[in-house]
Amino acid sequence: MSVIPTSVNLFQNCQDLHQFLFNCQQTLTDKVQKKIVSISLEILPLDPLAILQEICEPHQLHFYLEKQGIGEKNLYKNSLAIAAIDGATHLTVKSGNRFAQAQSFIQSCLNNTISIGATHLPYAGPHFFCSFTFFEKQSQTNLNNFHQNGNYQQKLSINPHFPSATIFLPKWQIAQTNNHNILVINTVISISINIENISQKIWDKFQQITQIKNTHLSTLTKPYKKLRKINVNHLQEFKKSVASALDLINSNSLRKIVLAHAIDIYSQTNFNLIKSLNNLRFFYPDCYVISTSNGNGQNFICASPERLISIKNNQLIADALAGSAPRGKTPSQDAKLANSLLSSEKDLREHQFVIDFIIKRLQDLGLKPNYSSQPHLLQLSNIQHLWTPITAEISQNIHLLEILAELHPTPAVAGFPRDIAQEQIQNFETFDRSLYAAPIGWIDHQGNGEFAVGIRSALINGDHARLYAGAGIVTGSKPDKELAEVQLKLQSLLKALV
Repeated sequence: MSVIPTSVNLFQNCQDLHQFLFNCQQTLTDKVQKKIVSISLEILPLDPLAILQEICEPHQLHFYLEKQGIGEKNLYKNSLAIAAIDGATHLTVKSGNRFAQAQSFIQSCLNNTISIGATHLPYAGPHFFCSFTFFEKQSQTNLNNFHQNGNYQQKLSINPHFPSATIFLPKWQIAQTNNHNILVINTVISISINIENISQKIWDKFQQITQIKNTHLSTLTKPYKKLRKINVNHLQEFKKSVASALDLINSNSLRKIVLAHAIDIYSQTNFNLIKSLNNLRFFYPDCYVISTSNGNGQNFICASPERLISIKNNQLIADALAGSAPRGKTPSQDAKLANSLLSSEKDLREHQFVIDFIIKRLQDLGLKPNYSSQPHLLQLSNIQHLWTPITAEISQNIHLLEILAELHPTPAVAGFPRDIAQEQIQNFETFDRSLYAAPIGWIDHQGNGEFAVGIRSALINGDHARLYAGAGIVTGSKPDKELAEVQLKLQSLLKALV
């Protein structure tokens, strides 16, 4: 990627922009017929969610992520809200080594990119936004389970819309951090493109963005819709699956498996994506609030407490998050539940599976991970988890997606041993996980990036939403308690949808 140093006052008018893009076009040849131009500008404070609301169309790809920190005593707190809208270029992967294909696509784009503007600021320059489904492909057993369920056509209408992998470079990216607000404009320049037309379109959209007001997103929206709820898999079927999984664990076929439950929600009117996301960021400030679309009208949203991986300046952080308990209604009850979780042999064992897995995978890549011997508590509004952040220094010859390919899925969302657990999940579950419990995040031009795990999530399709939640099953698990945990997690999205 070539970087062009510029002064602060970049592009005073449309004519300046036109001249720059025209000059870029003149560098094209028969050998290099296209280039990506990435323009980074520092702008006045704007709410990226408000910009998503104002300029994103249903048929366009989008990505939204907001987090104010992870945990009440988080050492790595870094407030961020980022919206990515419409694809300047994109890749969808249906089969094959999806992480390697994604890495190759990103590198190919960067090899052909000109970057200009405030490239020294955080979240400037090209960023690629990615989503990967939980399973690379569905097993035949899982597909047969769909057909055996009487509600197959209903499920079919919402599940297959997200491919195995989606990676896109947005036309418009707006990031708000603690100290800076950055707008990144990406456009593809070809020999045949009309520079005057594209310059005017970019300038007009830029003017529109900088004039957007966001005061109407400063308050919560109370749910007012009458919702009809249908369990995708019957509650008794979920408990039977837990009992069957425990039989496998008792026979030493497995040590842990994560089983998910899904409910379908129907509204009399279409769900409002922006207001639902706004509610989620108010309700769960310590979570990743995420939305990603497929460009066909379907949106996947989540309020996830779990970071799978982040890399910044060659420093890696991965979260081991497993073992859960509800929050108490009083301080004394809350403390009692927290202490019980920290001393629970069952939950500590489940948590250790995740730590051991992540440590082994990082070591296999030649890394030297560090972590605390005692787990922390990650306390959210309605639930608390055992949490161990794992850190490592990485070399520049290891790409984030190479690490991601090794880590996904962790025992926190699949089980242990992983391959056997994944096979059994597809035997037990009667629905497609889609992006549930899958890696969703971004990678920048320097190899930095951050991926969350798509849990506490919903797939929205007009007036229909499918909500997902799961529970880790280990020796000592009780079907009734696991169902209660799943239902508690489902409330995260249910109370926010409007």
